[in-house]
Amino acid sequence: MPARYVKAYVKRGKNDAADAEAICEAVQRPTMRFVSLKSPEQQSMLMLHRTRELLVRQRTMLVNAIRGHMAEFGIVTRVGLPQIKELLAVIADRDDHRLPPGARACLEGLGRQFLSLNEEICAADKRLHAWHRSNSVSQRLATIPGVGPVTASALAASIADPSVFKSGRELAAWIGLVPRQNSTGGKQRLGKISKQGDQYLRWLLVAGAMTVIRHAKRRGPTHQPWLDDLIARRPTKVAAVALANKMARMAWAILRHGGTYRQPTITASL
Repeated sequence: MPARYVKAYVKRGKNDAADAEAICEAVQRPTMRFVSLKSPEQQSMLMLHRTRELLVRQRTMLVNAIRGHMAEFGIVTRVGLPQIKELLAVIADRDDHRLPPGARACLEGLGRQFLSLNEEICAADKRLHAWHRSNSVSQRLATIPGVGPVTASALAASIADPSVFKSGRELAAWIGLVPRQNSTGGKQRLGKISKQGDQYLRWLLVAGAMTVIRHAKRRGPTHQPWLDDLIARRPTKVAAVALANKMARMAWAILRHGGTYRQPTITASL
């Protein structure tokens, strides 16, 4: 059971006896939600995702530090991870006198850490793609537009039992892609997305939706009229969240009923 669902049954104080009593009370509730058990393979894949996410975050911190320190000496380059090689070349060039010896020694240490992290991330990507190619569920999820090997493997590893969710909307709500409700007196008030649930899955789905929308703006109308209309009416990020919600529902349908993504057919109206 999620700990926050048990907290409501703690009567007073915080000790082992009170916690045990609250757990016994919560487990008997007919509407209580329980966490599905994952297989060792799924748990290992989730650990790989979390490790990769941490390494990528550390690499970003190193890149920003290198850029910031070298900008103090007037050495700048274009934005983007591939362009960091230009800065590393300046650091390695002893004949370049724009960097003082003390600053060069510090930047060399940061550069070595960056290269080491980059190798670890590449190795993690290879293991992730190998697992994706060997897992039929992950391959079927990757047929959804905007869902690549990283997102597909994360969904396949995170959702142990899709039958726990009665509908695709419940899965989208679990990820945190549905509007937050603040309703009273029979009046429905919907706000921004709740951002509850799995933050990592939500970020992956929204990033994939942004890719689909950028591709649609560059290449023209898609095969989904509702998406074309949404892009024309609403801001890009709002449309991306709506598309991510729909992608989560598609993922639930594939996980629950099998099969792969099928392109919708557009019927001409007379």
